[in-house]
Amino acid sequence: MTITEMRNKRKKLIETMDGFLDTHKTKNGTLSAEDDQTYKTMEDEISELTNEIHRMERREAIEAELEKPVSKPIIENPMNGRLDNSEIKTGRAADSYKTAMLSALRSNFRNVSNVLQEGVDADGGYLVPEEYDSRLIDGLEEENIIRKLGHRITTSGERKINIAATKPAAAWIDEGEALTFSDATFSQINLDAHKLHVAVKVTEELLYDNAFQLENYIIEEFYKALANAEEDAFINGDGTGKPLGILAASGGAEVGVTAASATAITADEVINLVYSLKRPYRKNAVFILNDQTIAALRKLKDGNGAYMWQAALVAGEPDKLLGYPVYTSAYMPTIEAGAKTIIFGDLSYYNIGDRGSRSFAELRELFAGNGMVGFVAKERVDGKLVLPEAIKVLQQKA
Repeated sequence: MTITEMRNKRKKLIETMDGFLDTHKTKNGTLSAEDDQTYKTMEDEISELTNEIHRMERREAIEAELEKPVSKPIIENPMNGRLDNSEIKTGRAADSYKTAMLSALRSNFRNVSNVLQEGVDADGGYLVPEEYDSRLIDGLEEENIIRKLGHRITTSGERKINIAATKPAAAWIDEGEALTFSDATFSQINLDAHKLHVAVKVTEELLYDNAFQLENYIIEEFYKALANAEEDAFINGDGTGKPLGILAASGGAEVGVTAASATAITADEVINLVYSLKRPYRKNAVFILNDQTIAALRKLKDGNGAYMWQAALVAGEPDKLLGYPVYTSAYMPTIEAGAKTIIFGDLSYYNIGDRGSRSFAELRELFAGNGMVGFVAKERVDGKLVLPEAIKVLQQKA
């Protein structure tokens, strides 16, 4: 008997059971002892049929699995050697776009494919393919500690950030006394866009040599130069043609401690700097200083003669001073009269605004007489500290 016949037999038996109930119920709506035994016999037969149907269904599933082919045939033409089902990149992320751009550079734009039309820039250059752009961003994050610790925003125009200038204060009043209202005021900080560029020259021999990894060289040199210029501006920028730095006299971090000496820092002054920062900001606070200042601080000891400096126990992690991570920057001032030598605070309140995508262009004619080719990368970026009280600095005595 097939599984279909078994199912039909079970269906007819269920219909028989329904008719049996309709014709054999007493006036009280129950079955007699004899009829009840007959009905239970039909229920048992239904149960046996159901179990047999389930067994046959499992058997069919096993046979169907065994009949499947061992390997899946290729029913589509492979594309660019791709035999998997991974996502095919399109637009600026496509491999064809990357290859076509490098081909155009090497041929002085005599060999331009249609795929480059998606990346034509208004200034005559070409947008960096998405893979190039990502590697540039990764390099900046690795090299630039302010970009790593700060809050990054991608902007399409001037961005206004609202800041609470005053906050409401609670006051005690007697029962029935009139309420007092305070005014909540707000200020704004604007993130604009300042242009930063880096240019390198390579010989035509290197450009036409296929064994030389041209894109790796250019990207490595570009991200190092951009990162260094950004970090310097994020720390020392005056806001004129460049971002406003953390150490700016107006709009920068607040002075928490003024050292008693112009050429030295004491342990007590470092402790006072930590506690000059409000408690909520200390939760995510870090130190930023240069190598010379680190050398001086590593020699400081507490009252028990133990060094205040705490070396990192895990490779790659920053060392700690008074329990807070320490980062070094070559652009922090050295210990000298009037210099702001230590930054301590929550760097997430320093906002970095990236305007659009970075662009990449070739300058061939400019250095043609020297047998060299220039390449230029440009970006537009701004940075400002939105809450000066979130970061404190230690300033040496004037």
